[in-house]
Amino acid sequence: QVQLVESGGGLVQPGNSLRLSCAASGRTFSSYVMAWFRQAPGKDREFVAAIRWSAGITYYADSVKDRFTISRDNAKNTVYLQMSSLKPEDTAVYYCAARIAPYQIVYRASNEYAYWGQGTQVTVSS
Repeated sequence: QVQLVESGGGLVQPGNSLRLSCAASGRTFSSYVMAWFRQAPGKDREFVAAIRWSAGITYYADSVKDRFTISRDNAKNTVYLQMSSLKPEDTAVYYCAARIAPYQIVYRASNEYAYWGQGTQVTVSS
């Protein structure tokens, strides 16, 4: 059974940085894509970033490109989301997600992911 546990959320001032972690267990994730999504109050869950575990290829939403970086640590089975230059509009619950990825395409829709963490709150406010 795949388990994803997020951590690292909190309250941060605009312009500052925060790093989220997603500890993954229950599988060998070499054939998986791992992703971060976020959901603000009253809005749909939206794609933030994804990484192919084995190749390390990354994908980003336009709204976070050049500010956020997704990475993974094979030894720790952990995926990270380094967030910089945070804005109030980045405020949301951030979710880690995973799916098997047999094709070399970008999986950006939330309904394409089978496994989800419980989410971690990120609030950007002065």
